[in-house]
Amino acid sequence: MEPVIEVRGLTALAGTAKLLDGVDLTVSAGEATALVGRSGSGKTTAALALLGEATPGVRLRGTVRVAGVEVVGGEGPTGAAREVRGRVVSYMPQHPAHALNPARRIGSVLTELARLHRLSGESGSRARSTAADHAAEALRTAGLPDDRATLRRFPHQFSGGQRQRVALAQVLACGPRVLVLDEPSTGLDTVARLRLAGQLNRLAADGYALLLLSHDHDLVRAVAARTVLLDGGRVTAAGPTRELLPAPAATPAPPAATASSGPARAVLEARNLTAWLRPGHRDEVLHEVSLRVQEGGCTAVVGPSGSGKTVLARCLAGLHERHRGHLTHRGDPLPVLRHRTTRQIRGVQYVWQEVRNSFDDRRTVLEQVARTAVRLRGLTAPEAERRTRELWERLGLTSEHATRHAASLSGGELQRAALARALLAEPDVLICDEITTALDAAGTGLVTAEITRLREESDTAVLWIGHDLGLVGRLADDLIVLDTGGVVERGDSRTVLSSPTAGTTRLLLRSQNLGSAAPAPEPEQPVKGTPAP
Repeated sequence: MEPVIEVRGLTALAGTAKLLDGVDLTVSAGEATALVGRSGSGKTTAALALLGEATPGVRLRGTVRVAGVEVVGGEGPTGAAREVRGRVVSYMPQHPAHALNPARRIGSVLTELARLHRLSGESGSRARSTAADHAAEALRTAGLPDDRATLRRFPHQFSGGQRQRVALAQVLACGPRVLVLDEPSTGLDTVARLRLAGQLNRLAADGYALLLLSHDHDLVRAVAARTVLLDGGRVTAAGPTRELLPAPAATPAPPAATASSGPARAVLEARNLTAWLRPGHRDEVLHEVSLRVQEGGCTAVVGPSGSGKTVLARCLAGLHERHRGHLTHRGDPLPVLRHRTTRQIRGVQYVWQEVRNSFDDRRTVLEQVARTAVRLRGLTAPEAERRTRELWERLGLTSEHATRHAASLSGGELQRAALARALLAEPDVLICDEITTALDAAGTGLVTAEITRLREESDTAVLWIGHDLGLVGRLADDLIVLDTGGVVERGDSRTVLSSPTAGTTRLLLRSQNLGSAAPAPEPEQPVKGTPAP
C-alpha cells in the first residue's frame, strides 16, 4: 500500500543540538503507526514536521512528503505545507489547552473548522447545515454527545479528559486523511481510555492513517500495527508492535502503601464541599464532598473524566471561588488564593495536569522554578538555584535543561519542572493532579520516588489525583472514588481496590486492561447540572 506520509533523513537542529538525527518513517492509510520514546526523545518535533512546522529556533532538514506533497525539503519547510494542514493532515497536541479557544463555544469552532477545510468556497444555509452535521459527527466519533448543551459549552466547562476528546473532535471536523495524535490518552480514566482504543481502531478501519505518539504502551499495543522506537532523536528500532512491545507478564497487584504510624492529624480537610462552574448558576460539579488528608499520609482521588476531581483540587488550592462548604489547613479556615497568607500559600502547593501555560517563555525554566524558594522561603537567589539544581537532578533533568525555555522542553520535562517548583516551597500538603500522564515509565519512577522520599523525610501530606490504579495502589493510604461530583466509595486503598463495592470502582478496575472484554461504555454525558444557555 502506498504510504500517505514518507519521512526520509529528517534532522532537527536547535543551535548545535540535534533534536532529530536522520529519522525515517512511513505511515499508510488504513493503519496506525506508533512513535514511541521517552520524554525529550523528539517525538513532538517529528510530528510537527509532518505539517511543515517547527518550534521557534528549530531548523528542519531532510524530506517529508504528505499525500505526495513535499512539506519539508532540503533546508526546511516548503511553501506547499499550508496546502495539507487540516485538509490532509491534522495534529492534536498533547495538552488540549493549546488547541482550544477559551473564548469560543466548541460548537461554533467545530462548525467553522468543517466549513474552512471541507466546504471551502461554499456558502449559504446548506453549507452551514452540512458543516453543523460534520461537527456533530466529529463529537460523536470522539466519544462525546452532540446535543445542544454540549455544543454550547466553553472549553473550561469540560474536565481535562473531556477537553482531550474535544481536541480530537476538532481534528476530525477538518476531515483529514492523516491524524497525528500526541499522547491522546493523557488525562483519560480507564473507561475513557478503553473507549479511545476502540475509536482509534474504528478510524483506522475507515481508512484513516494514524500516527500515535504515546508513552502508553498498552494503548499502542491495542491500536498500532507498527511501532517506531525513538531515543535521543534517532530511530533505534522499527517493526511490528507485537515484536517491539510485547505484552508484559501478568503480575499481582502491589500492596497499598502502609499508613503513617503517627497520630492521625488532618493537615488539610474539606467538609460538605459543593462547587459550581458559572457565577449566578448552581450547575453543581461537586456536591457535599468531604475528605481529610493526614500529616505524612497520601489520599488518592479517582473517578471517571468529568467526575469533579480537578474542581476539587482547584478548590483546595484556592483557585476555584464558586464553592461553599468548609476548608481548613491545620485547623484554620482556608480562603481563596488572593486572601491567603504567605504561610498558607506555601503550605498548600498544587501541581496541575496541563503545566505549559504556567511557565513564562521569556525566562528560563530553572529561573522560574528557583523563584519559588526566593519568594516563599526567603532564600537568596544563589542558594535557591543550588537547591533547585539538586532537586532538578533527582527528577532526571540535566544542566542543559536548565538553560532552556518552556517552549523547548517536552511535556514530560515540564511536568517534572512544575513538580520541582512546588517541592521547593516545602509544603505541608502537595496536591498532584494527574502529574504522571505526560511521563514515560522512567520519569514516573523518578517522580514517585521523590514523593515517597518527601513523605518519609518531612511528613508532607499528598493528595494524589490519578487514573493509574496500579500507581494509586502503590502510593495511597486512603482512596476516594468520585462520580458525577459525589463520593461513591471511600476507604483504605488496599480494601477498595481489592474488594470494591461501588459500580463505578468496579468499572474502572475492569477497564484498566485495554485487552479486557469489558463492554464499551456509552458516550460520556455532560457534566451534571450544566444546562444549555
